[in-house]
Amino acid sequence: MFPPAGMRKGAMGSSEACDATADVSRASDETTYVTAIDATNDIAPAHDKEKHNARCTYRHRARLASADAEETHDRRIGSALQATNGTAAVTPFTVFQNTRGATFTTPGSGLTQAPISGGTVDIAPGVGGLQGSLSALNASYATAFATFSPNRLFVPLDSTITDGTFSVPGTGGTVPATVSGFGVVFTDVDLAGSSSLQFFDTQGNSLGIFSAPCGSGATCSSTNGTLSFLGVLFTSEQIARVRVINGNTALGPDDNPAGGVDVVALDDFLFAEPRAVPAPAGLTLLGLGLVGVIAQSWLRKRDV
Repeated sequence: MFPPAGMRKGAMGSSEACDATADVSRASDETTYVTAIDATNDIAPAHDKEKHNARCTYRHRARLASADAEETHDRRIGSALQATNGTAAVTPFTVFQNTRGATFTTPGSGLTQAPISGGTVDIAPGVGGLQGSLSALNASYATAFATFSPNRLFVPLDSTITDGTFSVPGTGGTVPATVSGFGVVFTDVDLAGSSSLQFFDTQGNSLGIFSAPCGSGATCSSTNGTLSFLGVLFTSEQIARVRVINGNTALGPDDNPAGGVDVVALDDFLFAEPRAVPAPAGLTLLGLGLVGVIAQSWLRKRDV
């Protein structure tokens, strides 16, 4: 999913060190160096290739499995492996803030890790009755969605927007950080342009908007239970914030692509190791200058 660093936007290619071939989506800024690759239907080959390339490109790789995960040398993260219950929707979603340096928010009522069916924990406390799964919200979701990493998906409720920010792992979100690459597994993307990733730098400038491919392939059609992947790796810019759009309609109504309604859920999030945002050069020089002034003052006192 993330090919080796060094590919220029608009190019297709491979690396001798990390064999990868990528379909490239363009960022809005023509000077941006970025490579994006996507995969549809059987995304496992792209996923396996990403794992290889990530090891070549990064010292560490963080994988946010919105569903089930175990601690491994690949730093796959999430909740308990094979978990069957969901989590009550909350925002901000801080489950992985300290351990993996990722915090997620939504303008909706909250973000939840939820099984497609089953489950005894209410994922939507604001809705009457027990909503233990996505299919409890709408029975048609039992066949509309599929998981890449069983058994749960990651979704915002009452919104299609998920915003992610990064911090140095182990700091509880107090030390801002950036990442060089980020990718998402989508499930049941039926309409072109309905789902996307948008990236921002530390100044809030957009680094581009990239559309997720339809699960059915290049020719979009209504196909339930499909998976698709979009990942973007920047070779110079650093990602401070990402906005994930899952479909054009929040969960609740039937998925109806023919009627223009595309309800989409999310599975794995994958991103590079968060690195602390460096202090501006001016502040660094100011800090050194203050150290010098303090040192001189201390020496004068010693002379006296």
